[in-house]
Amino acid sequence: MAEQDCAVSVPCPSVWGMTFANVGTLGAVPGQRDALVAQLVQRNDALAGAGCLAYEVGVSADAPDTVFVMELWETAEAHQGSLALPEVQASIAAARPLLSGEFGGFRFDVVGSPLRD
Repeated sequence: MAEQDCAVSVPCPSVWGMTFANVGTLGAVPGQRDALVAQLVQRNDALAGAGCLAYEVGVSADAPDTVFVMELWETAEAHQGSLALPEVQASIAAARPLLSGEFGGFRFDVVGSPLRD
């Protein structure tokens, strides 16, 4: 599929293969959710270079101390490898004091989408 034919809001590789999704929740220290969000959304070009296709951060009024993160990667190995990058390690270190220690989520291999062939 050509990049211009992609129906999602992230840059698409020229050929969609099986991708890897990491979707989770991060518990924030009470009252620190917005600070955690600010840290997580800081531009990090190293992620794209490591194979990250999307990294979306969200919140919900129903969960005032929770941040939701959806990551889409070229492969599970790309995700794992990104964790060793100095830029990613710095981001993790900056976010750590804002985290309550409550985490949730799931990981899976993406096998298809109705938004693309």
